[in-house]
Amino acid sequence: MFKIFPLDKRIYGIYTTLMKILPEPLYFEWDEGNINKNLIKHKVTNQEVEEIFDNKPNFIIEDKKHSLKEKRYLIWGLTDKGRKLTAIFTIRKKKIRIISARDMNKKERKAYEENI
Repeated sequence: MFKIFPLDKRIYGIYTTLMKILPEPLYFEWDEGNINKNLIKHKVTNQEVEEIFDNKPNFIIEDKKHSLKEKRYLIWGLTDKGRKLTAIFTIRKKKIRIISARDMNKKERKAYEENI
């Protein structure tokens, strides 16, 4: 699991710097076998997941614990309708591949709201 803690101004700078890992232009790669997984399991559409990458503020955190075979990241962000989501993703060949997406849990919402 991810270690969730409030972000202070010093840590905020580190997190926003990590956003430079995102490829430009931003493309998403959806695995055909899992394309509806987040919709079925968490009622999160692929469009909502893509929105949290564009909408600010968002926070990207490197997930070192789950980065054994490839680097994984966690993003907290808002959909166009204000839904607070957490998504786990990796970057393959300059494309973002979503592993999982769901509503933020209580600790994540608190940390997100304290730092926006």
